[in-house]
Amino acid sequence: MNIRLLLTVTLALGAGFLSSSNAADTPPLKVLLVTGGCCHDYEKQHLIIAEGISARANVEVTFAHNPDKTTKAAFDLYKNKDWAKPFDVVIHDECSADVTDKDYVNNIIAAHSNGTPAVNLHCAMHSYRWGNFKQPVKAGDDNSHWYEMLGLQSTGHGAQLPIAITFVDKDSPVTKGIADWTTGNEELYNNIQILTAHPLAKGKQTVVDKKTGEKKETETVVAWTNVYGPGKTKIFSTTIGHNNDTVSDARYLDFVTRGLLWAAGKLGEDGKPVAGYEAKQK
Repeated sequence: MNIRLLLTVTLALGAGFLSSSNAADTPPLKVLLVTGGCCHDYEKQHLIIAEGISARANVEVTFAHNPDKTTKAAFDLYKNKDWAKPFDVVIHDECSADVTDKDYVNNIIAAHSNGTPAVNLHCAMHSYRWGNFKQPVKAGDDNSHWYEMLGLQSTGHGAQLPIAITFVDKDSPVTKGIADWTTGNEELYNNIQILTAHPLAKGKQTVVDKKTGEKKETETVVAWTNVYGPGKTKIFSTTIGHNNDTVSDARYLDFVTRGLLWAAGKLGEDGKPVAGYEAKQK
């Protein structure tokens, strides 16, 4: 892969291009990968994800990586109302739970409402929240818009334990032919409410009470698609992806790449990239 470095665009935000070789003469999909914030190894994961999708599809990835490790990680590019215009799809992999400036957040959402597809990974589901967000939000409330874009509201997770993933829509091109699998230790996110999401996969965790030995099973939706806004923008999301072992798992990267191609309108009904968007063979 070729790497082209750009000028630093903010004090705490670097940007760069990581590209796979073009498939034939088709221009690559321009992908913005936003990473940073609390609780995860984004220093490694932004590279793992970029390399993984570049090995599977004809994409050019721009990094928007903030090394801030708090829940207040912010990105100056979001302050520009045209921030998303250079990109075909945006991957939200930030963990910014305490970024609550409504104008800032609405500027992010507006790009997707106006037609820029999105892929949302793991802690993106727990970002940009305020008010009584632990209760089901109501459509149209000022704290509902991020969840409306996602299509599902989640507010927390349990212990890190293996998650048994079962695909519940096996006919979607995003899931077609992908076998169920069980992750290593991961966080199972709750589902406070399903808004307009179309579930693709559920995840089940089994927790054993250390004192009684009693087993408790919890199952939630862990991957879904959504169609959002007046432009019917395609949105793909998965709550899986806390630990590096999961993020680097070929099955995870296959799934995320399919979700990205679906969101961008470049995934065939057979679950393969449409012509020109497969990764070029080296």
